[in-house]
Amino acid sequence: MVQDFSGRVAIVTGASSGLGAATVRRLAAGGARVWAAARSQDLLAELADGCADLPGEVRAGHLDQTDPASCRAMVAEAVEAYGRLDVLVNNAGRHDFRRTTEVTEQEWEHDLALNLSGPFYCAQAAIPHLLEAPDGGGTIVNVASVAGVMGEAYSAAYTAAKHGVVGLTRALAVEYLKHPLRVNCVCPGGMDTPQVQTIGVPEDADWDLIMRVAATRGLMDADSVAATICFLASTDAASVNGSIQVVDAGRTAG
Repeated sequence: MVQDFSGRVAIVTGASSGLGAATVRRLAAGGARVWAAARSQDLLAELADGCADLPGEVRAGHLDQTDPASCRAMVAEAVEAYGRLDVLVNNAGRHDFRRTTEVTEQEWEHDLALNLSGPFYCAQAAIPHLLEAPDGGGTIVNVASVAGVMGEAYSAAYTAAKHGVVGLTRALAVEYLKHPLRVNCVCPGGMDTPQVQTIGVPEDADWDLIMRVAATRGLMDADSVAATICFLASTDAASVNGSIQVVDAGRTAG
């Protein structure tokens, strides 16, 4: 099912591939005007071209999520281009496995900046515009991970950051409980995306520990997770606020 986003404007971060690109396509299929933000402008151009026949529209915007100024500029450019903002999907992130004793200060700071501080700064910049959204108000969907609700080996920084995204979601939902803004979170398990092919793993890593958080039925298709994101972003989920939706094919069920 594709939700109706006709007339609505959405920002999707980390939109150049994987889950971000799948979310952009679903939003555009529902008629949304989508500001697709990432570092790779070439991949975003390909994505926009591939969405040209859909009811909505896709434009590419630059984003370096480790830079607060870039987060603020990206939101400002989207609002200037479209005149409004209804949806923010905080999807951008990166996961590499590293032994805790080998994590450098630079790697720790970078992981937190990309996976936690970036979503905060994007939300901070977007909220004033989302509060002015007509048709029932705006919505934020943060993308965390099953590492946001359980521990993950060789992933101290990533797990800490994704737990932080879950906490950020709940804090914003409560803070804006009396305002026209909903904030929810999706926690995916392992997905079949291009990042899987480039993820770093320590030498002699214990794969039994790594696979504890993978989907029980194999890697999931990103579009199945994008469907949950778009549901939460839609008016179909008007009563869903502050929720943490785990999408992992049952991995954390028991």
